[in-house]
Amino acid sequence: MNRDVPLKKYAKKMNHSYTFGAFPTIELLKNQPEHVLKVLLHPDMNSETQLEIITDLCNRHNIPIERAAKAVEKLRDKENIFAVGVFEKYTNQLDPTADHIVLVNPSDMGNMGTIIRTSIGFGIENLAIIEPGVDVFNPKVVRASMGSLFQLNFCYFPSFETYKEQAGNRSLYPFMLKGAVPLQELQRDTTETYSLIFGNEATGLPDSFADEGQSVVIRHTDHIDSLNLALATGIGIYEFTK
Repeated sequence: MNRDVPLKKYAKKMNHSYTFGAFPTIELLKNQPEHVLKVLLHPDMNSETQLEIITDLCNRHNIPIERAAKAVEKLRDKENIFAVGVFEKYTNQLDPTADHIVLVNPSDMGNMGTIIRTSIGFGIENLAIIEPGVDVFNPKVVRASMGSLFQLNFCYFPSFETYKEQAGNRSLYPFMLKGAVPLQELQRDTTETYSLIFGNEATGLPDSFADEGQSVVIRHTDHIDSLNLALATGIGIYEFTK
């Protein structure tokens, strides 16, 4: 592992990324220590508890800690960031026997982070992203997920067809404005393995997804045209896991 990586503003083409803030950095150290290159600390960090946790985790996994005010100030995008985790990007695979969230061409980093955090919070630990899709390693996604990204199995697929070929036997539930069954009225086998499928923030799922499994609609008043993607995903996750 090469720990001597250039400390510059994040770009997707880089082989490493960053956690901004103590809490996401602690989640990184707890869940993906083998991928952590180093931790940078600013001298203005004033939480003794967080400092103790970070120091203990780094010592346990032989991860270097650097007191690096200038580096932290260069990398961070908010002045109240005093801890930065530097980690190498990694790949993992989805569990074909588990439930999945499938996002088709997601484009908003805040939504992605919120969806990851919600999914982990309700016990769905596998996320399929149909390309093109937002970069999960972008520090803005990591921060929006509050570090939940590091508990997630995620995988990018070039097409939905490719995902289906690798996803194993499961029920498919595309969420669409033209969905055939309202979520509130959906009857299903609660022992099944399933995928909840959501479309892009701007366009939703193409009409062709109506033929994929059982299409679902979340009914709401006509005072709005649609729900925010992160909110719609959260509602779907809650209904399927309650």
